[in-house]
Amino acid sequence: MTAGVDGERPGERRNRARGEEPGGHEVFRDDWGIPHLRAADALALARAQGHATALDRAWQLETERHRVLGTSASHLGADAVDWDRFVRRARIADTARRCFDRLAPQTAAWVTAYVDGVNEGLAEGAAQATEFAAVGLTPGRWEPWTPLGVWLSTHILFAGFPTKLWREEVARRLGEDRMTLFATDGPGTAGSNGWLLTGARTATGAPIVAGDPHRFIEDPGVYQQIRLACPEFDVVGLAVPGIPGIAHFGHTGHVAWAITNAMADYQDLYRERLRRTPDGGVEALGPDGWYRAHAHTETIEVAGAEPEQVEVIETDRGPVIIGGDPESTASGEGISLRYPPRVTGELGFDALPALLEARTVADVDTALDRWVEPVNVVLAADTAGGTLHRVAGHVPVRPYANRLRVVPAEDPAYAWREGEAVPLPRTEVDSSGGSDGGGSDGIAVMANERGLAAPLGVEFAPPHRARRIREVLDADTDWTSDAQAAVHTDTLLASSRPLLSLLAEAPGLGPAADHLRGRLLRWDRHMDADSTDATLYARLRGDVVHRLAAHPALKSLTGEDDPWRSPAYPALFRPWLAAVPRIGYALESLLTVGLLPYEDRLALVAASAEAVAGAAEETPPGPWGEVHRLSPWQALPDRTPAGSDSADGSLGSVGSGAEAIRPGVAGDHDCVLSTSSVPGVTDLFARGPAARYVWDLARREDSRWAVPFGASGVPGSAHHRDQTPLWVRGELAPVVTDWNLLHRTTHHRTTSHRTTRHPEENPAVTVAEPVAPALRPAVHEQKVEGFGTVRLVPVEPAADAELLHGWVTEERARFWGMADHTREQVREIYEFVDSLPTHHAYLALRDGVPAALFQTYEPDADPVGECYDVQPGDFGVHLLIAPAEGEGAVKGYTEALLTAFIAYIFSDPSHLRVIVEPDTRNEKAIARMVRIGFELGPEIRKPEKTARLAFLTRAALGLA
Repeated sequence: MTAGVDGERPGERRNRARGEEPGGHEVFRDDWGIPHLRAADALALARAQGHATALDRAWQLETERHRVLGTSASHLGADAVDWDRFVRRARIADTARRCFDRLAPQTAAWVTAYVDGVNEGLAEGAAQATEFAAVGLTPGRWEPWTPLGVWLSTHILFAGFPTKLWREEVARRLGEDRMTLFATDGPGTAGSNGWLLTGARTATGAPIVAGDPHRFIEDPGVYQQIRLACPEFDVVGLAVPGIPGIAHFGHTGHVAWAITNAMADYQDLYRERLRRTPDGGVEALGPDGWYRAHAHTETIEVAGAEPEQVEVIETDRGPVIIGGDPESTASGEGISLRYPPRVTGELGFDALPALLEARTVADVDTALDRWVEPVNVVLAADTAGGTLHRVAGHVPVRPYANRLRVVPAEDPAYAWREGEAVPLPRTEVDSSGGSDGGGSDGIAVMANERGLAAPLGVEFAPPHRARRIREVLDADTDWTSDAQAAVHTDTLLASSRPLLSLLAEAPGLGPAADHLRGRLLRWDRHMDADSTDATLYARLRGDVVHRLAAHPALKSLTGEDDPWRSPAYPALFRPWLAAVPRIGYALESLLTVGLLPYEDRLALVAASAEAVAGAAEETPPGPWGEVHRLSPWQALPDRTPAGSDSADGSLGSVGSGAEAIRPGVAGDHDCVLSTSSVPGVTDLFARGPAARYVWDLARREDSRWAVPFGASGVPGSAHHRDQTPLWVRGELAPVVTDWNLLHRTTHHRTTSHRTTRHPEENPAVTVAEPVAPALRPAVHEQKVEGFGTVRLVPVEPAADAELLHGWVTEERARFWGMADHTREQVREIYEFVDSLPTHHAYLALRDGVPAALFQTYEPDADPVGECYDVQPGDFGVHLLIAPAEGEGAVKGYTEALLTAFIAYIFSDPSHLRVIVEPDTRNEKAIARMVRIGFELGPEIRKPEKTARLAFLTRAALGLA
């Protein structure tokens, strides 16, 4: 028996030797596990991208698909009902179908190819993702329109339309003139950065584009590092899992682009009047009177609870997302959402394949003319020195009041001007440079500030990040790619000035408070992770926020009547309606404008200083990084095994398991390193750099990137969180472009090697060091009562050759067929097995000690498939028990191992029957199989042995 691979067809063997997957594409990975895909054409490449994403991000993809359909609660339970209700009422899936139907035929084929790849890889990816088993979920099927639904559901709240609900409450409680009092970067938006340096500002004379999208950080990450190559293009960039191509951040080798949120307002809320008709239908009041609205009822399945009904109503303005039950109130009011893709049937996906083929900024510009959602500010540069700075997206033409608040549906004055869009701003990037470094020539910055996109929005981020980025960049004219980390990680908190100014003038402070004042006024205002002054400032700021919330001037927005508690609004929108976070984010302006008299502001800050100083005497502040920790969103609690957070164990104090995704990090809301805690609520942060990138237009291989976790979304994978240490330190990984420096793979593996650098060699070159089996991530782990914990880990041929050679050459393993093999021959065999997508070899560990060699194969790709009638769902296995002392000492040793093996096989619902083929002379093995439920089949003759087939079905184990 030589691993069962002799029956492969010659053509398949040649393709696999070259590293090609069936379907005409090649898969490579770098030392960070980042996929580099190469195919014969764009359609094959899209399919490869979908397949690779399904292998790396199966749980994430299925989470997003269920979020699109509004079926998350069916496996996540009641906590997901609010989202499911919203996405159904907003008609996300139906809108995605409409938009797909309007795609150009070639774009539709491209998206469909991606979906085909996802569907081909989902079952295999799900088999490695423990979350599926945890909630009893099996992967479903993606439809061609599903990626458009993922894009919509990801960005539907991006423009922050719930802020209009908040402004309504402010106007009602504080007065119309106070409606925009809290205008700032609120809970629904992001704090992204981007900058462009022309060649006049760089050491190479070629442009650099860099930045970091600051979004709610999710685990797995919202961005996927990837390379896509075919004869038409070769692009590296950050893709969104579930979306083909590279939309936001990419480098084609000729041109690079990046975006930030333009903070434009392009979604409207209408106050609808509704009434029930005698036949159970719904009518809405429009400009021309009452008319029949669309209405139907859907059922939301809820794990662990009764199903819930949701009525979906749509008026001529759009779907009703708040209220809307014509019988619930006398007025029958509801609020509808009008958003461009629902109105126009256009989402902008036709821009995506065009971006991949772009070679100049003019190509990028033309592609982005088709962009719709979300509205972004774009920076781009090409190798010829061309630059682009523009807004891309669709902003409807309608009255300014629509941007501010909820407007009446029946008034025609608030209607959109049919088919019209606001012209989008653009500007030139001055590339003349400035030799003295004192000017701002050759620099373009985008940071959600009121800048290029000012005519399109209402609320923008404070200007501090944009000003600070420009200030840092303006200090030099010799910038390199590596030096951009200094910008990414800048921690100056310019928004601290108003509070510190009031602290400086605060009257009548006691000794402790006066000492605190002196300490904070000497502070450099950098929110560094090791700074205790930063922690002290955060304490003072939090106390001030709470005192402001209790002040009579704001009391109507807080306390028992806080809008957050209003039953009129779905729970999904409450983050936009919570008063204390709103006060915290708007603290700078609230301490500056005349809402409170100057004397009140001084007294308030003085009282906070006294309180914080007193508390500091009892509990001295620790470093900011101890309390300012990441708290990412996860659909399920963390399931990563302890100790498996990185390939090299370098997380240090970051910890393991659940703690590993909550590292302490520098920065704060208004820093360039915008790790946004919620002042007055928590020092933890959920928003921050969801990725970092540097695109070098001189040499693409000098580009850099990093994400918060890793390339893989598979818990326990060596690349699940191996970039976290980089991300915490602000470092970046190299973008590898030389195919010869990549690792060719034909099958997804949780790579179990650690990379080290030899100082005497090229520092950019890494070598793989084998990891002991007990330290490798497992594909399956199971506790067997009375026996121990069994873990299945992939065989690493180079690392395990000596161990395996010792096993297979013993007399007791003579039926294995390798008794006369050398160590190198054993290694070569398992290297070949490792290269096949249909055959896999695992070490079974009992409590960390190697206990068996377990191999699996697909019978129709193995010589055994020519010896019997292969049925759909057949799955073959080989088993070699190690010469362990326990086999004789522990009763049922082999049966206990088989329990775990069979559980692993049948965890994949596509496996219906297990096939074994022991040598007919191995009577002990045959008897063992019969004891545990295998049914004996016929004898078969193979070149190396005569074997007895045996079959174990799901039904025999009661699993059918």
